[in-house]
Amino acid sequence: MISSKRKPRIAVCGSDELTSPKVEAIANRVGRRIAENGGILICGGKGGVMEAAARGAKEASGITVGILPGPDSEEANQYIDVPIPTSLERARNFIVVRAAQAVIGISGRWGTLSEIAMAMDLELPVVLIRGTGGVADWLAENPLKINHRAYVLSNGADEAVEKAMNLIR
Repeated sequence: MISSKRKPRIAVCGSDELTSPKVEAIANRVGRRIAENGGILICGGKGGVMEAAARGAKEASGITVGILPGPDSEEANQYIDVPIPTSLERARNFIVVRAAQAVIGISGRWGTLSEIAMAMDLELPVVLIRGTGGVADWLAENPLKINHRAYVLSNGADEAVEKAMNLIR
C-alpha cells in the first residue's frame, strides 16, 4: 500500500541502449506519466531506456533516482536527481527493484530480465510494454506464470503507468 504521506515509487527497467526512436518515445512517455501521477521514477541511472524515462520525468517536474552500478555518482545521466553509487555492478539490479513498489519493463536484455525476475520473486507488480522488443516482447509472447503470479501486459506507456499505479494502491 502507498502511504498517504509518500509518493509511489516505480522502477523503469530496460536496455542501456535504445533500439529505436519508438522505444525512446515510449520510455520518455512512461517517465512523464509517472511524474504526472505524482510518482518517483527509479532506474539504473545510466543511458538508453533509463535516460529516456528519466528525461520524461524531469520534463514533467518529477523526481528521479538512479541506482548506479559503479562507485561514481558522475556516471548517472543528466536527468537523475538522486544518484546512488553502489559499486555493486549488476547486483545493483536488486536494489533498483527492492526500492520500488512496481516495475515497468521496456524492451531489455539480460539485466532487464534479471530485474523482472527479482520483482516477480519479491511479489511486486510487474507491467511489461508490448511492442518494445527484447525481453518485454519475449515474455509477452511466452507467458510465464509461477506460483499463481503473473506479470501484466500493456500496449503503451499510458496504460502501463495506469496499471502500475493501480496495482500499488
